[in-house]
Amino acid sequence: MVTPVVMPRLGMTMTEGKLIAWPVPLGGRVEKGQTLLVIESEKAEVEVEAAAAGVLRHIYVEPDPERAHPCGTLLAALADGRDEPFDAEAFHREHHRPHPQAAPPAAPRAAAPAAAPAAGRSGRAPVAPAARALAAKHGIDPARVPGSGPGGRVTREDVEAWLARRAALVEVAPGVCLEVPAAGEGDPVLLLPGFGTDVSIFARQTPALAAGHRVLGVNPRGVGLSDAPQASAYAVAEAADDAARVAPGPAHVVGASLGAAVALELALRHPERVRSLVLVTPFLEMGARSLAVLDAWCALAERAGPDLLARALLPWLFSEGFLADGAARERTARGLAEMALRVPAATLERQAAGLRAWSGTRRDGLAAIAVPTLVLVAGADLLAPEGEALGETIPGATTRVISGAGHALGIEAPDAVNAAILAHLADPASRIAAPQDGS
Repeated sequence: MVTPVVMPRLGMTMTEGKLIAWPVPLGGRVEKGQTLLVIESEKAEVEVEAAAAGVLRHIYVEPDPERAHPCGTLLAALADGRDEPFDAEAFHREHHRPHPQAAPPAAPRAAAPAAAPAAGRSGRAPVAPAARALAAKHGIDPARVPGSGPGGRVTREDVEAWLARRAALVEVAPGVCLEVPAAGEGDPVLLLPGFGTDVSIFARQTPALAAGHRVLGVNPRGVGLSDAPQASAYAVAEAADDAARVAPGPAHVVGASLGAAVALELALRHPERVRSLVLVTPFLEMGARSLAVLDAWCALAERAGPDLLARALLPWLFSEGFLADGAARERTARGLAEMALRVPAATLERQAAGLRAWSGTRRDGLAAIAVPTLVLVAGADLLAPEGEALGETIPGATTRVISGAGHALGIEAPDAVNAAILAHLADPASRIAAPQDGS
């Protein structure tokens, strides 16, 4: 028996990964559960275990940290033995099934799919006639559909995949739908990302949470595939109302940074929708440093490329210890740059306006929060240093300080964050304080 080894899909938002290493040499034997390959995706390196025991019979893709492969790409073949009959080309034809790529966001985007244009796609990738006909039938512009054919040609299958993704969006207001990727089964957990990020910021938390919960990641207005209605600001309260419409019922709510502000608003405006709160690097009021970073973030997104933006953000989001690891720094910069492509400059400006308007407005209202609350504070956070004080204002809240970590806590200290969240979800009423360390 020969088993295909494909690029896995490890998170709700993962569409591709980079092959970093084959720890097992060609012809070597691997046992079930042993590390078979190492991939990079969504700002992290992940060791992937072998699903079965066998011999690494054939490698189709060599390690290359600069090249990404869609999920489903056939990477290798794992055979029971070295002498088993094997046709590499036939096996590739049968098992190479790369998934269609997610579409890059258009900027600006309309609140609803644009009508198909009458003119052709001059200067763009070609569109197959069947794909163009299907796009016209459903009133979408094939220019927004990423092509998987030769030279980026848009195929009928590409249009079908795009329509399926649009159908999966959740309507939160007339003409406004949000992208809400989901994973796992069980009690619902709502993930609310921070300023300028999408739900991939929780890539290291999603697998741990999805093992026992139904995880719903909410990409806010203007982020990823979510619609971007014209507005001067995307208000924090409006984002909370959107999240309330997404929640299938009382949910555990996990918010990071701006997402923590949205989580607080959700608990105050729609308490019936919140079962418990996890606030990661939260704040109540933006200081001069945070406001300066906010302005620089918006300006760079407008004038510079995503690579430069990502590298400019690193010193503000991560600790000195994390940045001293060159490999982790470069990997994270690549992941942030990829995420920046999914958050247009117009969205950043609207989020920033909403955040400025919200800043400092909730200092006197948090005593009304009655659900079990966990506050996760980064000990080396430059942008939200008041997390411990915030935790003291919420009745019965438990505060956990993870020492030495920066503002992007879920990326820098994922194991500590995951352990704290899972313990909170398992017994949210527990008020036993965890030790303040980075374990």
